[in-house]
Amino acid sequence: MIKHLLTLTVVFIASWGMNGLHAAEKIKVLITDGPQRAHQFQETTPVLKRILENVSLFEVDHSRSSKESCEDGSYMPNFSNYDVVVMNEGFGAADWPEATQKAFEAYMANGGGMVSIHAANNCWPNWKAYNKMTGIGGWAGRNEASGPYLYIDAKGEVIRDYSEGRGGAHGPQHEFEIVVREKEHPIMKGLPPTFKHGPDELYDRLRGPAENITILASAFSSEEQRGTGRHEPVLMTITYGKGRIFHSILGHHVEQMKEGSFVTTFLRGTEWAATGEVTIPVPKDFPDQEFE
Repeated sequence: MIKHLLTLTVVFIASWGMNGLHAAEKIKVLITDGPQRAHQFQETTPVLKRILENVSLFEVDHSRSSKESCEDGSYMPNFSNYDVVVMNEGFGAADWPEATQKAFEAYMANGGGMVSIHAANNCWPNWKAYNKMTGIGGWAGRNEASGPYLYIDAKGEVIRDYSEGRGGAHGPQHEFEIVVREKEHPIMKGLPPTFKHGPDELYDRLRGPAENITILASAFSSEEQRGTGRHEPVLMTITYGKGRIFHSILGHHVEQMKEGSFVTTFLRGTEWAATGEVTIPVPKDFPDQEFE
């Protein structure tokens, strides 16, 4: 993987140079996390940070909330210092202070960037603006009142299903094929039409506002794996005001985050959320490139 990262670095410097920028002008990233019930954020956040910092394009900070700092209102990152915020949150995360929520809403509405990783769509079901930012989510009491199910039918059409039912499910971890749906989108351009990922959790039955959302890629949730028998969104983009969001359901834990399919889509999605463009190339051996 080191060889690939060195190659990426050279390409990034060349790309910034062509845009009249200096190589030292980096994309500033903030990763947020905090106590949650089902995911080991203490182990996954360092992996996300290392993936980004292995590329010269990004400069990364980290902010961790706690139940106490959320309750007393002291958790207040300065979002305006960053080009993009990576949410490594999860089910059971403490509600951010109201002032912090409003500050983040303003940051996004005015053109900020956000990346939602895996369980970040599980948290904060009552924060309406955040649910608009993730587009769809699961668990934490989500149901038909949260918005429609979103999936792709056998004809390739995007379906918003308003039927009753809980939001959020997955079968056992398994390998699945990801199908690119928007091949010309900057994040997906240059990726093969289909590629493998996993074993990982394939989220299904996600539901939410589903506004201003584009499904970049999907995967078939097979009934043999306790799935829905339909194509479920895997990679998405959402707009919130002037802000850009990249939403990936991939990356349950460290091993899944180290897979080439996750690394490349995460890097490209983060750059797009921050800038609206993608200069990060697709490795020649994608998705089989190794990350240590």
